[in-house]
Amino acid sequence: MGEHRKKIVTIIIITLLLAGGGVFLISWDSKKFNKQTLLMESLSAFEKVANLLPIKEDSKKEIEAINQVVQFVTRVDDIERRYLLLLQNNMELRPGGGFLGQYAIIKVKNGKITSQFFEDANILDQRITAKVNPPYPFERMMSLKKWKFRDSNFSPDFPTNVEKAKYFYRLSGGNSDFDGVIAVNATVLNKILEITGPIVIGGVQYTSQDAFLKLEEQVEKAYLFNEDLDTQNRKWVMKQMAEIIIDRLVSLNNIPRISSFVLEELRNKDIQLNFQDSETQKAIENVHWDGRVSTDWEGDYLMIVDANMGALKSDYYIDREVFYEVDLTGEKPTAYLKINYTHKATYGDWRTSDYHSYLRIYVPQGSNLIERKMVSYPNIQEEFNKTYFGFILHVLINRNTLVETRYELPESVRENYRLLIQKQSGVGDVPVHIKVKTADGDFTQDEILKKDLRFEFKK
Repeated sequence: MGEHRKKIVTIIIITLLLAGGGVFLISWDSKKFNKQTLLMESLSAFEKVANLLPIKEDSKKEIEAINQVVQFVTRVDDIERRYLLLLQNNMELRPGGGFLGQYAIIKVKNGKITSQFFEDANILDQRITAKVNPPYPFERMMSLKKWKFRDSNFSPDFPTNVEKAKYFYRLSGGNSDFDGVIAVNATVLNKILEITGPIVIGGVQYTSQDAFLKLEEQVEKAYLFNEDLDTQNRKWVMKQMAEIIIDRLVSLNNIPRISSFVLEELRNKDIQLNFQDSETQKAIENVHWDGRVSTDWEGDYLMIVDANMGALKSDYYIDREVFYEVDLTGEKPTAYLKINYTHKATYGDWRTSDYHSYLRIYVPQGSNLIERKMVSYPNIQEEFNKTYFGFILHVLINRNTLVETRYELPESVRENYRLLIQKQSGVGDVPVHIKVKTADGDFTQDEILKKDLRFEFKK
């Protein structure tokens, strides 16, 4: 059992601490972790509700999934495996998480890291000569003529983004035969510091409240105003921070807290996993850590997906609140969706401006849009056995925009009503207020969308 726990610590380091959301790459000695043990905590998945009953996750399956990943990554068979880490800044939100600013390639053999390579995505993109037409919003809102690696995560579906990232990596001349792909969002760094405590580097203190903001100033702001600086030299502060974090985590006598942290980041989609090994991937899919958009859900469905098209880090200042009302008593079932966007910044600077998003609202296939307010003319498409309404959305600094849509739902949702709300990776916690009107009365529920939520009426 002790050896098993040692392996879990190893996988934690590989999957989480290599990133911090795209802002640092860790150099570490795996021998430091061989003395550590890990105790798994039993974590409840959803809070109980009064009128609607969320379907609970199976913690046993989650432990089995971690075990499967551990066994695969730390397998002692003298085979060197390659992993692609997508390091995403969700202060500039994209459908698959955050803007893909950096990536890393990690090689692992017999459970130990044998090599690591880190690079800015724009440097990889300079090696791509092929012209790939970008999705409509990039051309319409950002005037992009070529689609490249840094913009590859334009789908809310992580497996789709994995294949697109591999595609662009091949176009750059690289070998895209990876054994696994892991995406990590920037806010993971702040959450790591909740465990380690504040860190001081070069006289600057980084805390769980402001670490990524300050680090971004160190590694981004200076290079925005001086193009002559070599962006690869900015990694020194990232590596220093990584070394301190490693030392702190090793010295902690609270490994269960690290385990709890890992599970939470996987559940809330700030970390997404994809493996070529079929057994490992199946275990990941069974606990919904694969970032997949559900294609087989039978019932009502909602997924709200933003794509920051303003090229700045404005999502740090954006709060969202969702109000979802369903009326099952009329001639046709209808849904009334309100999304309140609040821009908390009081002025624009190098980090933020007015918020410009391409908003997609995924609903049950066959839904019919009736009304829209505060968004552009709709782009209505079908994808993942869903219908989506695509809109251009603007939120001014220090103002709010209330998006309203009303649409007819398919008749099939009326019987045995169930609702699945899937969360976009990187969006943070979103308050959700649900009201369902039925012949037996109105049912309401308030939740925080930290992860995918599934609801059904009590029998």
